[in-house]
Amino acid sequence: MNVEWAIAELNKFIELTVMRNASSSSDGGVFITSRNKTAASDAEVTKQAQVVEKIFERVIPGWREGIDNSKNNRWTRHREAAIRAREELLRAEEIEANLGESAPELSAAELHPWVWSGAKSLWYSGHFREAVEAAIRKLNAETQNKVGRRDVSETDLFKQVFSLDEPKPDKARLRRMKDDGSDTYKSVQRGAMTFAEGVFAGIRNPLSHEAGHELSEQEALEYLASLSVLARWVDAASVEAVI
Repeated sequence: MNVEWAIAELNKFIELTVMRNASSSSDGGVFITSRNKTAASDAEVTKQAQVVEKIFERVIPGWREGIDNSKNNRWTRHREAAIRAREELLRAEEIEANLGESAPELSAAELHPWVWSGAKSLWYSGHFREAVEAAIRKLNAETQNKVGRRDVSETDLFKQVFSLDEPKPDKARLRRMKDDGSDTYKSVQRGAMTFAEGVFAGIRNPLSHEAGHELSEQEALEYLASLSVLARWVDAASVEAVI
C-alpha cells in the first residue's frame, strides 16, 4: 500500500466533512439554524467517500459494523472511520513496536493469485469463513482448467492429477519435477497428493458442514496460506498428457 497517498486521501476526506453551522445571510437577511452541514457539498464528499471506503477495507476491515452510524449526518461514521484509519497508518510502527513482536508478517495480498482473487471480496467484508471456501473453489476450478477435467473435483481430482501413474486419455497428470525415477520425484508427487487430501478433509469439509461457525481472521489467514502452497504447486507443475 502507498501509505503516504492513503493518508493524504484520508486527510482530504476529513477536511471535507468538517461540520459547520448552516446559518447564512443574503440580501441583508440572516437565516439562523441549529442545523450543521459538511464543509464541502454532498456531491464532493460522495466522490471522496468512494476512494476512502477502499482504504477503510484495507486498513480497518469491518468498519461498517464496528462504528455506529449517526442519525444526525450521513457522513459521521465515514469521518470517524477516516480518523481511525489515518491513525492506524500514522502510528502502525509505533503500535507494533510497543504492543507486538517484530515478527515476520504474512500478507494475504501476496498469497498465490488464485487464492487471494477468490477470497478478497469476502475477506474485505469480514466474511472470513466464506472467503476461505471461495478460495478453495477457485483453486479447484483453476486445477480443473489446467488439466482439462470437469468430471472430477476436490480430493479425487488432486489424487488423480498428482498420481504416479502414467497419463491416460483425458486424464492428464501434473508433475512437480521431471520423472527421473528417483525417490525425490515420488516423494514430491505423494506429498502434493496427500497435502491436497488434507486440505479438503481438514479445511474444506469441516467448513461446509459447520455453516454457523465463523473463523477468526488469524485462522482464516492460516488456511489461505495452506491453500496458497497447494496453488503454487499446481501452477508450477508441468502437464503430462496423452495426445
